[in-house]
Amino acid sequence: MTDAAPRPAHPPSRVREGLPFPLGATWDGLGVNFALFSAHATRVELCLFDADGRETERIALPEYTDEVWHGYLPDARPGQVYGYRVHGPYEPDAGHRFNPNKLLLDPYAKQIVGELTWHDALFGYVLGHKDADLSFDKRDSAPYMPKSRVIDPVFTWGHDRHPRIGWDRTVIYETHVRGYTMRHPRVPPRLRGCFSGLMVQEVVDYIRSLGVTAVELMPIHAFVDDKHLLDLGLRNYWGYNSLGYFAPHPRYMATPTVAEFKEMVAHFHEAELEVLLDVVYNHTAEGNQLGPTLSLRGIDNASYYRLADDRRHYINDTGTGNTLNLSHSRVLQLVTDSLRYWATEMRVDGFRFDLATILGREPHGFDQGGGFLDACRQDPVLSQLKLIAEPWDLGPGGYQVGGFPPGWAEWNDRFRDTARAFWRGDEGSLADFATRLTGSADLFDRRGRRPFASINFVTAHDGFTLNDLVSYEHKHNEANGEDNQDGSDHNLSWNHGVEGPTENRTIDALRRQQMRNLLATLLLAQGTPMLLAGDEFARTQLGNNNAYCQDNEITWIDWQGAVQAADLTDFVRRLITLRQHYPLLRRGRFFKGLYDEEFEIRDVSWLTPEGELMDESHWHDPQRHALGMLLDGRAQPTGLRRPGAETTLLLLANAGDEPVDFVLPALPGHQSWKQLITTGKIRRDLPRSLAGGESLPLAPHALTLMRSDHRTVRPRAGMDSPEI
Repeated sequence: MTDAAPRPAHPPSRVREGLPFPLGATWDGLGVNFALFSAHATRVELCLFDADGRETERIALPEYTDEVWHGYLPDARPGQVYGYRVHGPYEPDAGHRFNPNKLLLDPYAKQIVGELTWHDALFGYVLGHKDADLSFDKRDSAPYMPKSRVIDPVFTWGHDRHPRIGWDRTVIYETHVRGYTMRHPRVPPRLRGCFSGLMVQEVVDYIRSLGVTAVELMPIHAFVDDKHLLDLGLRNYWGYNSLGYFAPHPRYMATPTVAEFKEMVAHFHEAELEVLLDVVYNHTAEGNQLGPTLSLRGIDNASYYRLADDRRHYINDTGTGNTLNLSHSRVLQLVTDSLRYWATEMRVDGFRFDLATILGREPHGFDQGGGFLDACRQDPVLSQLKLIAEPWDLGPGGYQVGGFPPGWAEWNDRFRDTARAFWRGDEGSLADFATRLTGSADLFDRRGRRPFASINFVTAHDGFTLNDLVSYEHKHNEANGEDNQDGSDHNLSWNHGVEGPTENRTIDALRRQQMRNLLATLLLAQGTPMLLAGDEFARTQLGNNNAYCQDNEITWIDWQGAVQAADLTDFVRRLITLRQHYPLLRRGRFFKGLYDEEFEIRDVSWLTPEGELMDESHWHDPQRHALGMLLDGRAQPTGLRRPGAETTLLLLANAGDEPVDFVLPALPGHQSWKQLITTGKIRRDLPRSLAGGESLPLAPHALTLMRSDHRTVRPRAGMDSPEI
């Protein structure tokens, strides 16, 4: 094979030079500019296809500028279907895997048509050959490949605007485009599972009625169904197997144009709901050295992927076979161009980054000042969005919760595990529970980061649903076809005595109460809460905690179940209303527990059931399962020295098996205590208000939130603050 400099071929007369920027296929109203980066190719052919998928023409891109191959077709129009064949050395030991027999998707394709049909011709080498991937396959893969399509991006947004919900008011609702509407009775069958189904007014109205402020969609970038799953009659339902970073997944479109996604965003924005996308820039669907050649591998394998010292093999920090090389400037450009496209052209409001530690990796390891993280921080578009990291990967030093730089929020699995352990009654979980309730300052209180940097969650798409968390002791993933070997065994779940559904009313009532406890912990804690769609009405996946391949009723939301659990949904609505009404529950600064001499109070105080301040012996008592958290509204809410005028709140939690009598604190200048919400059975025999010093009986496995208003006070002499 040759290392000679590339020699662009002479084009047909109608092909013009075009421009090396922007990358991708760009319609300008007169024709289409095609531009493709490849540093090591020797020739790039643009392949045109008709509506039936037949290849009609191959055109060599005539120019090569700054490692970008480009050309302009004045007779091309939106709707034109195309792909690339890229020539160059096939030298796997040197990291090069060019094979012009393989049709390749444009990494910048704005629309992808057709689905991948698994066939041996998709592989750059001969499957089953004694030399494995060192062999060379000459079969044409075009009949089995999806294709890229030129689009016209024009769309009338009207008066659409970004809701721009402040982080302190943000409540995230994680869901799946397909699973959310496949069984919805008000969504027409032809729209179910698509963006059009999500924009049905009854769907939007329901989401808005919960009080959430942002809808986080699981991956909607074009992705591939793994062959081994299709062989089992399954699919890659979650979509963490990206193939195109600019194109919506074809299966989620009920119409022929990408305007469908834009319409969905406009409907959510009209309802004051932000749209966040779960994105997968850490790896692609091409797998390891034995995977197919679909796009980046055949365009410039040595540039796009992180390769091992033995350049035939890939660094696999993702567990999927390959890792995208964001240390390369053009790969970094690909990802940031994709993000800006979805932010500006598609108008999404933020992103959740799968295995985000990968994105901060440089050759020496994870770096807060890595190229991608720095690029996002300084970018005038991206820096204004909500950026959320899943702060771990499978590589060395991959667990980075709390390790991302300012401007980022992070999934906090410590919150998830602690909340589960505390309400399960695990010994020694009390102190950590208090830390998680107050925003996980141990992880995030540095470099001016705020409590909202902690994305709190109890459940997510990966793992048990809330219902299953309190109904199953063990995972039940038999339907996945892996003999129940997949999925995590560390669930911190509790079935309360019976595995799975039960007709025992006592157990069922306790399970419902525990679900309310976990929901209340999530929505009343400092930080940014994320609610898994369907948890508000006790959705079940029948104990499957790794339903990534279940595109069926295991994962599709059961809206009939929503009707039957309307009381739990109303409880969630009330929790979110309380969160939004009381700023004390969503502070912009971390609690310090410091004494405020002006009011003779602390911003947060921790109380024993006897009404005493907790000390070290209390915190380290493994048998202690109850505590009170007193948040005084008169403490300084910001760094400014002006008194606050907020209500004082008291959260009481009892994770033990026995009832506890809590002595309510008697505070100077305060009136009586009133109960705002409780997870236990409402006691009709209790007075509507209780004075400080009186006792409140709290049932086993229960939580309550109380309010006490303070009387008007005057600032001390010499202060210029008005009366409050």
